[in-house]
Amino acid sequence: MNGIRLDQLNAFLHVVRLGGVGKAADALGLTQPAVTARIRNLELTVGTALFTRGGGGMRLTEKGEVLVKHAEKFESLHDLMMRDLVAPDAMEGRLRIGVSETIAQCWLPELIARLHDRYPRLEIEFNVDISINLRAALLDRALDLAVLLGPVSEYSAENVGLPGFDLAWYVSANAPECALPADYLKRPVLTYARQTRPFRELRELLLERVGPDVAMFPSSSLSTCFRLVEADLGIAALPRALGCDYVARGTIREFDPGWIPGPLNFTATYLAEPRRTLSETAAKLAREVATEFILNKLSL
Repeated sequence: MNGIRLDQLNAFLHVVRLGGVGKAADALGLTQPAVTARIRNLELTVGTALFTRGGGGMRLTEKGEVLVKHAEKFESLHDLMMRDLVAPDAMEGRLRIGVSETIAQCWLPELIARLHDRYPRLEIEFNVDISINLRAALLDRALDLAVLLGPVSEYSAENVGLPGFDLAWYVSANAPECALPADYLKRPVLTYARQTRPFRELRELLLERVGPDVAMFPSSSLSTCFRLVEADLGIAALPRALGCDYVARGTIREFDPGWIPGPLNFTATYLAEPRRTLSETAAKLAREVATEFILNKLSL
């Protein structure tokens, strides 16, 4: 009889944690039949059923519960072995990163470059989305690392704090001068996507300070917001780290209505259980890259 293989245990743990073969297959980059075959071969090897299969889905048997504890020990030992014995340039596998639009516009390319330089054989997959979706994907284990508006308040989540992004108010350089800067707020306000924390917080501030008649135009693309400001189609409160280049080109300018939304605070978040050294390393590298990016912007 063949022994238990690590890929079988890996598939088994993914099915347990994600609640089904379909999600496990997506997370592993395999087909559902491939995952099913690994589970069935594992059951043949141990000589007992590990799941009960019925209308309520797949549930662990008593023996399956026992195997989870042993499989998690093997998983931890494998992670430690990879960390301590395998050279970074020989590391293989896949790292799935999800980032918010702000990060994608700022320092994501540098993070990908450094990860590739350190782990040249690693497959790096990245996705840009709003934070609420990134959080859900991380907790569903569809991502290994999420750089989002955090922290994520889950017992299994490890949050690495990143430097914040200060916001500034922007108007087109071609816009007529207003006697009072606050008068610009009567114009349409271009802002983050509707299902985001920055949109909600800005809407509350505008309602309190300006009134209910302010028009808000949400967008999932920050570059589009800046282009619309350049075209004098509205104003926006956006990250100064992104706006400074437009200001330097002379296409937009800052204005001060007497108040500004608070900074955007991001975290590089990964799941601490099971521990995966690669995700932890990527999160710390994200903090390093983000810090350098902000310091370089402040020195300009």
